[in-house]
Amino acid sequence: MDVRELVAPKINPNIPQISPGDTVKVSLKSTEGDKERLQHFQGMVIRIKKGVDGGSFTVRRVIYGIGVERTFPFQSSVIQGVEVIKHGKVRRAKLYYMRGLSAKQTRLTERPHKLNEQAVPQEEEEEPPQEP
Repeated sequence: MDVRELVAPKINPNIPQISPGDTVKVSLKSTEGDKERLQHFQGMVIRIKKGVDGGSFTVRRVIYGIGVERTFPFQSSVIQGVEVIKHGKVRRAKLYYMRGLSAKQTRLTERPHKLNEQAVPQEEEEEPPQEP
């Protein structure tokens, strides 16, 4: 018997399509006493784990020379939104080698955006015929 037969995972609709190497800004709902606020965690996605429970993704950032990693489940209701800031060009699915690099060495080249819209041809301006 599979867990998916009993309970279907409910993926959070506030999470867009992300991939390893993307720089993302995750907005989390934080409750302190009776007050609620948004807390942001910005970093690079180093891992996406798919599983029966809906999966998770891990974001890494370097703060004051110390690497901090945080794992977020895809079906978490605490996540209010994920904003993709930059798409990094990578050739691996898991970027664990970033842990051994310095903050400056972890910079990735930016991957060009995939445009869903078709290019609209521009109308060429016709020059009036010149008379001799």
